[in-house]
Amino acid sequence: MQEKYKDLVKMLKGLADETRLKIMKMLSSGELCACKILEEFDITQPTLSYHMKILTDCGLVNARREGAWMKYTINDENLEKLKEIF
Repeated sequence: MQEKYKDLVKMLKGLADETRLKIMKMLSSGELCACKILEEFDITQPTLSYHMKILTDCGLVNARREGAWMKYTINDENLEKLKEIF
């Protein structure tokens, strides 16, 4: 059970940023390319990569490479685990 809480804390920390919350909202509509996410923000590509790394490392977002592009989706399984505590 303790390990479960550690994972949940990681996810909550991953959401503890306005930009990442907006990215999660955007991804709730389905898979998006990093280029489409970047269009919605006044940030650089490296800054977006930083935020996406946090979201993928904490398990809230899945990433896959398609050619030169990165595509992102919400990890529904982990999002459900997070919802369960509320």
